[in-house]
This record gives sequence, C-alpha cells and structure tokens, in this order.
Amino acid sequence: MAPPENTSKNSPEPSAKSSRKSSPKNSEDTLDLFEACARKAGSAARPLADRMRPKKLAQILGQQSATGPGSLIYSAVSCDRLFSMILWGPPGSGKTTIARIIAEQTRCLFVHFSAVLSGVKDIRSVIDKAEEQQKLYQKRTVLFVDEIHRFNKSQQDAFLHHVESGLITLIGATTENPSFEVIAALLSRCQVIPLYPIADEEMEKLLWRAMADTENGLEGTGLSLSRAALDHIVSISDGDARAALNALEIAAFSAQSGQKTEISRQDVETAIQRKALSYDKAGEEHYNLISAFHKSLRGSDPDAAMYWLARMMEAGEDPFYIARSMVRFASEDIGNADPRALTLAMDAMEAYRFLGSPEGDLSLAQAAAYLACAPKSNRVYTAYGQILKLIKKTGTLPVPYPIRNAPTRLMKEQGYAEGYKYPHDYEGGVVQHYLPDKIKGRSFYRPTDRGYEKTIGQRLEYWRQILKNTTE
Repeated sequence: MAPPENTSKNSPEPSAKSSRKSSPKNSEDTLDLFEACARKAGSAARPLADRMRPKKLAQILGQQSATGPGSLIYSAVSCDRLFSMILWGPPGSGKTTIARIIAEQTRCLFVHFSAVLSGVKDIRSVIDKAEEQQKLYQKRTVLFVDEIHRFNKSQQDAFLHHVESGLITLIGATTENPSFEVIAALLSRCQVIPLYPIADEEMEKLLWRAMADTENGLEGTGLSLSRAALDHIVSISDGDARAALNALEIAAFSAQSGQKTEISRQDVETAIQRKALSYDKAGEEHYNLISAFHKSLRGSDPDAAMYWLARMMEAGEDPFYIARSMVRFASEDIGNADPRALTLAMDAMEAYRFLGSPEGDLSLAQAAAYLACAPKSNRVYTAYGQILKLIKKTGTLPVPYPIRNAPTRLMKEQGYAEGYKYPHDYEGGVVQHYLPDKIKGRSFYRPTDRGYEKTIGQRLEYWRQILKNTTE
C-alpha cells in the first residue's frame, strides 16, 4: 500500500524532501564515477613501461640473483627484516621497481628522493617526516634515493646517523660503481646489490607479457607482434627493460597509425630511428670500454682494438682522451721494443687536432693498429715501478759525491764532483757508479729480446759486464 499523501501546507513537498535526502548520495556517486574515470584515463595515459611495472618480487624478470627465492632481498621481505642497500645496475634493470615493492610489501612509508633535485634541507625534511611516522604510527620509512652517486659528501653524510640508528631504511639506486661514488662510511652501512642488464630470453618474456596484458598492456589494441619486430626490440634495448617497453609502445602506435594488425620490424625501425649506444662518459662503461681497448692493444689484436676505438668514438668519447691513452700505452706496454710507437701515437694525436672528425678518426685508427701490431715490452714500466717502491723503502739516499753539482768553490772544497769521470774522455767507456752507495750495483731495467729492445739489451749487457769485471 502506498503511504498517505501529506497535504499539510507547512510540510515540505515530498519531491523536495526526497530531493534533499538523495542529493548527497547522487553527488557522491557522481564523484566516485568521475574519480574512477579519471583514474582509468590517467592510467591509460601513463607510459607502457610504468603500467607494466611489477607489483611483486616474483614478477620481476632477469634479476633472480637479487630478488629470487633465497636472495637477500627475498628473505628480507619475507621475514620483514629490512636492511639498507644500494641497488647498482644499468638503466632499466629494475632498481626503482624493487624499492617500491620492498616498501609496499613491508608496509613502510615510501619516500622517493631525487639526488639531482634535492639538497641537505630536503634531507632534513624527510628525516623529520620519518621521525613523525615512527612516533605517531610506529611505521618505518623507506627512503629511496635515485641516482645516489650524484649526492656530494655533505649530502651523503646527512644520512649516516639516521641509517645507523635505523630511523630510515636507505635504498640507493645508482648506475655507477658505488666503490667510486659513495662515501666509505655510508657504503659500509649498506649492502650493495648488483643488478644486471636483462638477458634476451627474459626480455622476450617481458615483451610478450606486455602484448598479452589486457588491463595494462597492449592486448586491447588488437595488434600482434612479429618475430622480426620482437628480435629487433630485444637487440636495440641493450638489456634495458624500460627502453624495450618504450620501443614497443611507440612501434604499436606507428602500426595503429598505419591501420595495421601486426607490429613489424619496419614499425620498430620507424619508431626508434637509430639506436643510441649505451655509454656514460663519466661512468663505469667508460672505464670498461677503455679497458677493453687497452687489453686489445696489449694482446696484439688490431681488429679488436679498432672495434673498441670505434665504439668509443661513436658513443661520443673525447678523442683526446683516447689519444692520450695511446700515448701512455706506447711507453707502458711497448717502450723501447719499438721507440717509434711513442712518436706515432703523438703524431696521431696532433693529426686529429689538425683534422678533427671524421677525417682525423682514421689517424687514431692507424695508431691503434700500429700499437697493437708492435712488439711489446713493459720493462721500462716495471723498472720504474720497482724504483718507486725502493725509494719509499730506502728514503732520500744521498747523491754520490762524484756526480754532485759543484758550481761554487765551497762545494768543490766539500768534495762535490770530486772523482767524476767525463765519459767522452774515455773512448772505450768509463767505469763509474751512478746510484747511491747503499744500492750500488742494483739493476732494474732488463730489456726483452723483442724488437729494438733486443739491441738495447745487448748494448746494456756489454756495459754492465765491463762494470762488473772492473768492480771485481
């Protein structure tokens, strides 16, 4: 039965009354719907690499040694016993993702901190917030410092006490070797967890996962991925998951624009244009490539030497840094086995200075090929190293009187230069000691029998034998 109609003039009309009661609810429903649509639209606008970010450690691909069962991170999260750490790995290896998962699964407050944009004042603000969380909510704070290698010493010092006290759990992320970039005091309080470029097989799984994901991936686009396109993305990504997913997303957009149903290799090439070589002139890869270059020269492999030279030049390395390294190599690893090597290395550097790129590149390549093929000797290098060690051990031994400088009468009266034999006055050579008395007779330079050093060795042996016979 319907309720009786209220005809009282003082009573509000049912429609108005009903409107007042339902209005807030309708408003909330409308707001919830609006927020839901906004969140959905916002999620769709996020890059594919961000949408596909793993939510659990088990979803992370290619970093089993760091996050898999039995690893330090896996055990720490499972037992809820966090420790400060530095995640060291190349771009796109999962550093930020791992930090977020650790914070979420351990119910910690996660604070993302940029070493590039923040200073000591910002650090203090974070510490204050962490103290508040601990005092009011008994909640721990995970402080994720992106690019921690960019912090100077004073900024890193600001963390020390709070990391040691356990107020914050520090998770630093860096592409640089922490041994060189993080102060020793902070490094000793953190566990370094190395991450590695994603292997090709794991990268393929990552891309297929993105293609098949209905909610966050590309399943809803109706596109398929050709094998050639997949292989090309894997090859150009250099183990960088973010780069791979970005390439896939742009290629998918290219395919859709062309009203295609399959992402082809051409779509990938059109989207990416040109692969940027992975290289940081101030980072570890810089040292890896110059090391490979040096070792190839030392190993007498001109092909490998020129390959690493080209890799550095194409990546934008300073050509004079490479040229200087070849000048050093000529003395350190060739020495007197081929004295022309030093001259050629210097000439190559000057030729590049005169010509510039690309014409001057060939001068550096010519020098690299010559140095690689030259006879090798490190005897000057090792002899000099032995001498330096001896000096540290024996200290400042006095110069023998016969070879001292005697520009004044007083010095001559003191015996300076007394007994000195002028070699040009002795056609057959002169027997004279030039080392301090305490180390007299020591020899450091022992030439090899390779290249011109063989001739030097024969000559040196002749003089040393004369000296030995005379001494005896």
